[in-house]
Amino acid sequence: MCYWRHVRNVYLRCGHAFNIPDELIVCDSSRCKFSPNHPATCLPPTCKQTCCQYRQYPQQYSPNINRFCPGCEQAGYR
Repeated sequence: MCYWRHVRNVYLRCGHAFNIPDELIVCDSSRCKFSPNHPATCLPPTCKQTCCQYRQYPQQYSPNINRFCPGCEQAGYR
């Protein structure tokens, strides 16, 4: 199933955190109505019975990066 990926980079040296724009991860399933492989001929009511009608819960993660954020690096912190 297709889903959104939400990433929040956490910079350990300055403590700042920044959200990266959400990214749509597209699956290859022909049974997901959001997939590019979903056939155009699959229509309601059959589609509602056989295919996923919603995206999965967003994947969320926050990598901890052991350095200063780009703004702090630009300000000269090292």
